[in-house]
Amino acid sequence: MKAKINNFEVDLSKPIDISIPLSNTEDNPIAWYIEKPEINPVVFGDWTGSVKEGASTNFNTISFNPHGHGTHTECLGHITKEFYSINQCLKQFFFLAELVSIEPEIQGEDAVITLNNISTALNVSLQLGALKEALIIRTLPNLANKKHQNYSNTNPPYLSEAAAIFIRESGIQHLLIDLPSVDKEHDEGKLLAHKAFWNVKDVTNLNADARLNCTITEMIFVADAILDGSYFLNLQIAAFENDASPSKPILFKIADF
Repeated sequence: MKAKINNFEVDLSKPIDISIPLSNTEDNPIAWYIEKPEINPVVFGDWTGSVKEGASTNFNTISFNPHGHGTHTECLGHITKEFYSINQCLKQFFFLAELVSIEPEIQGEDAVITLNNISTALNVSLQLGALKEALIIRTLPNLANKKHQNYSNTNPPYLSEAAAIFIRESGIQHLLIDLPSVDKEHDEGKLLAHKAFWNVKDVTNLNADARLNCTITEMIFVADAILDGSYFLNLQIAAFENDASPSKPILFKIADF
């Protein structure tokens, strides 16, 4: 089924899922020193919420952390003293997006997505077409173990503060990345890239020009078969009144773009 979105033609029958599913197996990706998710049937006395155990329905309780257990989308409430909910901050769900592949630069013991990386990728993109609302970063090498990685204490690549500022000043409202965080794993709580992207100057007293409607999505996976370029992004979240929600970003190819 084809549809026109903002005067662009997309084929809604061919979705490209770049999320990582959540499961209660050792294959589930993990970050931030927690254990795998738990999905278990409810037990009331002699009754167990499982058809295999004789119940009429499956009735599971799920225990997980959106930040540490797979693809998730977060708002600036992730870093502010005042409560902000992803369910209230994200009110639109279709965006013109650009997918770029970037090999982080080695700086000492770190692998960093730098201002040079981002400015080169975005400047090429902006010269080729309309202003993008979302940026999707695929890091290289694009190993399949991103879908199953335990990132705790591995010092994954991260985004520099200068790169995050450039992304913000380029008008990007929604940033998606295949890493557990845009910031360095052990950074003494500075969270420089988060703060720069959301333009948060003081986490205890939010400035008026902080970007309430902007989001960061982490722990996606973009297969090699998906080519760099322009797409329409459908950013799907669950209706959690929380700073973050598990999410399912879906890409659609744009005809003649």
